[in-house]
Amino acid sequence: MPNSSSISEFLLLALADTRQLQLLHFWLLLGIYLAALLGNGLISTAVACDHRLHTPMYFFLLNLALLDLGCISTTLPKAMANALWHTRHISYAGCAAQVFFFLFFLSAEYSLLTIMSYDRYVAICKPLHYGTLLGSRACATMAAAAWGSGACNDFVCHSSCETFLELPGSVALRNPQSSRKHMAVNPTVR
Repeated sequence: MPNSSSISEFLLLALADTRQLQLLHFWLLLGIYLAALLGNGLISTAVACDHRLHTPMYFFLLNLALLDLGCISTTLPKAMANALWHTRHISYAGCAAQVFFFLFFLSAEYSLLTIMSYDRYVAICKPLHYGTLLGSRACATMAAAAWGSGACNDFVCHSSCETFLELPGSVALRNPQSSRKHMAVNPTVR
């Protein structure tokens, strides 16, 4: 008999059971989100508007601020909505999109941090070659490579996760009850 169950939504386990703690979580997450938006927005504005900051280090810092904005905007709005409206549901497509974009921004951020460390290495250890090694074309190419590596890494991770979830023997990941078409996900890290 073929497995006819499918996942249409996930049930996220709540961070708190009482309404007061859920509202506290909402306000804490909102404060974190607004601080991240404000900080990264100020960095982006300062680097874009001040011509003295048009150097490789600040160019990479601008890219890092944009990646951080994307990373935090992927997960926190849904977590805040769940805490505020006392819901726990997320659709399969919404969850897949959230994981896709979070992995994309996170892996691109790691690649960009590696490039930023190379930038500081060249500035400290080879200051006379800094202008030739890190010109504007090289910086744009390295930043594009960081964004591209995030996309490549995410496509590989996402396709292998989808393949794993679609295996017929992955009963632990699928809901064995065909009447309930959702799955619980524990957001805590141990």
